[in-house]
Amino acid sequence: MAKKVLLSGIQPSGKPHIGNYFGMIKQLLSDQEKYEVYALIVDYHAMKSVKSPSEMSDNITAVVLDYLALGLDPKKVTFFKQSDVSEHTELCWIFDTITTMPYLMRAHAFKDAEAKNKEIDVGTFNYPMLMAADILLYNPDIIPVGADQKQHIEITRDTAEKFNKIYGETFKLPEAMIMKDVSVVPGTDGRKMSKSYGNTIPLFAEYEEIKKAVMSIVTDSGEGKEEGKPKNVYAIHNLLRPASELDPIYKSKTGKYKELKELLIEDLEKFIAPIRERRKELEKDIPGALAILKEGGERAKRIASLKMNEVREKIGVRIY
Repeated sequence: MAKKVLLSGIQPSGKPHIGNYFGMIKQLLSDQEKYEVYALIVDYHAMKSVKSPSEMSDNITAVVLDYLALGLDPKKVTFFKQSDVSEHTELCWIFDTITTMPYLMRAHAFKDAEAKNKEIDVGTFNYPMLMAADILLYNPDIIPVGADQKQHIEITRDTAEKFNKIYGETFKLPEAMIMKDVSVVPGTDGRKMSKSYGNTIPLFAEYEEIKKAVMSIVTDSGEGKEEGKPKNVYAIHNLLRPASELDPIYKSKTGKYKELKELLIEDLEKFIAPIRERRKELEKDIPGALAILKEGGERAKRIASLKMNEVREKIGVRIY
C-alpha cells in the first residue's frame, strides 16, 4: 500500500530554538519514516518579514544545514524551496480569481493586523491563497500544523472544493494534523518559547550559551512549592527526560534550584552537542548541502508541473 503524503512548510526566518524542535521539527523527522514527505522552505512567504537579500540567502542556507544536521533524509523527503517551483505563484493567481475579498477578510492574520490599525500589504491579505497553492499542488493527505494554523487548512479545503465545483474534480482535500504541543513549549521566562520574547535556548547553542540561557530561567520561590520543583526549569527539563526519571530527582533536590539548573545544562549539552557537531561538518561543504535542496526542487517541479498541466486543461488555457 502506498504511503500517505504529508506536506510541511518551513519558514527561513532565523536561528531555530529547542521550542521549534520539540514543537514541530521532531515530529517532521519522525513522519519521514511513516509518510511520503514534502518539506518546503517557504521563502516567498518569508518575504513578508525578511527584506534583506543577504539575510534571506543566509536564512535559507541555514535552514538546509539545520534540517540535514537534525536528520532529515533527502532520500525519503522531497526537500525544496518554494521559489524553485514557479507553479506555486501561478496556482495562487488562479485561486485569486475564484476567491472573494470578504472571504479572505475572515482570515485571522488579516483581522489581527486590521485590529491593530496596521498598514496591510497585499501579501498579508493573500497569504492563505499562496499557502493553499503550496499545499494543493502535491495532493497531500495530511498537513501538520499548530492550532493557530488550522484556519489556513480550512481555507485550503474550501478553495479546493470551490475549484472542483467550478472546473471538475482536480484537488484532494487535505486533513489538518493538529500538533497540540506546538504552542506550549515553555521559554526561559515561562511564556511560550519565541524569538520575539527573547526567551529561547538556541537549538545549536554552544555550551556557554546553554549555561547562560538556563541560568536565566525564571524561578519564583513560591512556584511549584507543592510539588517541590521549580515549574519553568522542570517544564523545559521534561522535554529531555520523562517525568518518571525527573520526579525523584527534583524531589531529592527540593529548593536546590542552582543544582537543578546545572543538571538541566548537562542534559541540554548531551542533547545539543552531537547535532551541533554534525552541523559544523555540513558547513564545510555548503555547495553539497545546497545541491540536495536543488535536487529536491527539481523533483518537486516535476510533480507540480504535472498538476499544473491538469489545472490549465481544466480552466481552458491549455489549447496546444
